[in-house]
Amino acid sequence: MRRRTLLAATAAAGPVALMTRLDEALADTPAPTGAGPLDARMAAARALYDKGAHSRLLAALPGLIADGHAAASSRRELDQARLSSVYSLAAAVLTKLGSYGQARLTADRARTWAEVSGSPLASAAAARELAIVLRHQDRSAEAQRLVTTAASAVEATGLHTDASVSAYAQMLCTLAYTAARGGHRAEALSMTEEARRAARRLPAAAPPGRLFPISPAAVDLYAVGVHWALGDAGAALEAGQNLRPAQFPTAERKARMSTDMARAWWAWGRPEQTARALLDAYRASPGEVRDRPAIRSIVDELAQRHPTTTGVRELRAVTGRQGR
Repeated sequence: MRRRTLLAATAAAGPVALMTRLDEALADTPAPTGAGPLDARMAAARALYDKGAHSRLLAALPGLIADGHAAASSRRELDQARLSSVYSLAAAVLTKLGSYGQARLTADRARTWAEVSGSPLASAAAARELAIVLRHQDRSAEAQRLVTTAASAVEATGLHTDASVSAYAQMLCTLAYTAARGGHRAEALSMTEEARRAARRLPAAAPPGRLFPISPAAVDLYAVGVHWALGDAGAALEAGQNLRPAQFPTAERKARMSTDMARAWWAWGRPEQTARALLDAYRASPGEVRDRPAIRSIVDELAQRHPTTTGVRELRAVTGRQGR
């Protein structure tokens, strides 16, 4: 009970305090917490990510890092892969929050522990997180090479299981988006289609706990982002016209669908539709709007340039953003 109370108090302390605590854990691994089985706590941490509960996840990460290292000292491959997964999750949330320096560090560690473990799926997850960070640091060519190598390694397993097919489809989606951000149109569209073909073998909804929870609808959502990144807002809106929140099992994905559509509407010059999509995203997961720098920027621009447009005042109120 006391530990839960301390965690809640830390989560309420605010992003600066949480980042400081995580920085300390990355600089000097804390002592093990003995808080319980790591698998169950990792599942709970992933659930926080899926809800967009970023502050609570940041509060939990130092303990997970400590206990992951304690477990990995066994030198068992499974424990080493678990530690890689802890760092991959840390990289994912830090990237979402725009903390790219910390995200790069945690993604590098995830990749190192994945390589030590020998797990192709852990390696793919770590490579994906590192590639996303590199992309945000305007190093798209390096990101592309990294994900291409990781995707080839997954493909070399034979793709005999849904888990490996999911990993392969996810890597193709990441390749497509990375290529699009680098301006490589043909490659981006080709990878998107290849991901669609791979995802046809998968169920409409990924089972709980899957490392790469990709689905046919998720690939279509990536296509929205690919077309947006290529500067074709009309094609992005067309790609997303049949997507519905019910197709996505988590609050984070439901919100991501709406924020991706909001970016496309904003690029298309439609402020009312942009505000409506962002409000939909906020209702699904407030953190996906409040905590992501790129989305906060759109909210600020809406408030500055279209303060009287339907939905903008409500959006400013719920996010706490003000026009200038």
